[in-house]
Amino acid sequence: MNIANKITILRILLIPIFMFFMIIKVPYNMEIALFIFLFASLTDKLDGYLARKYNLITDMGKFLDPLADKLLVTAAFVQLIELGRVEAWIVFVILTREFAVTGLRSIAASQDIVIAASNFGKIKTVIQMVTIIALIGRPYVRMIIGFPLDTILVYLTLFITIISGLDYFYKNRVVFSKDM
Repeated sequence: MNIANKITILRILLIPIFMFFMIIKVPYNMEIALFIFLFASLTDKLDGYLARKYNLITDMGKFLDPLADKLLVTAAFVQLIELGRVEAWIVFVILTREFAVTGLRSIAASQDIVIAASNFGKIKTVIQMVTIIALIGRPYVRMIIGFPLDTILVYLTLFITIISGLDYFYKNRVVFSKDM
């Protein structure tokens, strides 16, 4: 197993630790959770960089990397619902898009079509992670900035998530024409 895939697996292993600190009531739990989320988010960039730079792209990495991203984002959003920092319907829409695109990729793969990450998809992931960081750090963000940036980011995330999902389906509509 190459270093890029090991970093991706590390990201997956950090998820339960992140979730633990999101729910445990100890001093600085949210700050620790925020640090873990930031670190895990940065590993996403690092593993991709190493895989491309050193030609370490593998089928396992193509599977694990987006899975790790989805697991991390899903875990964070679910915990943020519980904390009352994001509405459940918004998370439902976001997760519906994630499952729908994953389903699209599965159908495409069964037809030997590979759907690469789009620019909208990459932007969506970055905005989701920035939004989660702002929601976890909500008290600090509101104190420093003075207005609800986290709320604005939630709706921006919702918008970009929907647009990127529609973009995937539109650009890959040929997948459905092959089944008919």
